[in-house]
Amino acid sequence: MFKHKTYFNWSSGKDSALALYHLLRDENFSVDELITTVNSHYNRVSMHGLRNELLVAQTDAMDIKSSFIELPEMPSMEVYEQKMSETVSRLKAEGFTHSAFGDIFLEDLRTYREAQLAKQGFKAVFPIWKRDTKALLTEFLDLGFKTIVVCANSKYFNEDFVGTVIDKHFIDNLPEGVDPCGENGEFHTFCFDGPIFKNPIDFKTGEKVYREYDNPNNDNSVCKSDKYGVWYCDLIP
Repeated sequence: MFKHKTYFNWSSGKDSALALYHLLRDENFSVDELITTVNSHYNRVSMHGLRNELLVAQTDAMDIKSSFIELPEMPSMEVYEQKMSETVSRLKAEGFTHSAFGDIFLEDLRTYREAQLAKQGFKAVFPIWKRDTKALLTEFLDLGFKTIVVCANSKYFNEDFVGTVIDKHFIDNLPEGVDPCGENGEFHTFCFDGPIFKNPIDFKTGEKVYREYDNPNNDNSVCKSDKYGVWYCDLIP
């Protein structure tokens, strides 16, 4: 049976893990590479702050080829799009035709992804699109996945929240207005065990760090001030 040669945009978090789980079970697709954007200055996963060593351990445990897109600390859209275009061109030359994401309900982001990919003849795939986020998190845990919060927006959370391993009581303790999956960028996670892994990924929790960033000032932002703060929990291989 013919399968669409697909690369998956891997973030290292829970939504990526669940979306990839479903895509791997779909007989229409063959997932042959994982692509992750990383901060080349800190050698960490973009936005998540996860060390590259843990990302490699994670992808090794899935036995799927993986590669990085290295970005500067605060890339412009021009730099980001150039780097992505170079990667997609390489994948196209290798016979890839589809690109998959773990996005759930951000319409503008989906439209942007589809438009950028269409320029090179790719089709975008969203395995968990428009699913109820509370149901998704419940399914994620029921399947045996395990994940830990690695960063969180300080508008909603303090340092005690990062480093939390998500369980069935997690949703009950979220502040009002926070999506159960953090789909608006309220928090990000590292998935360290589950049915897509050959083995759990070993790590220990390190220090917690607070950083502030310039706010992008767009309609999708979770914080409307000039700056926004993020708490990180360092995970050590």
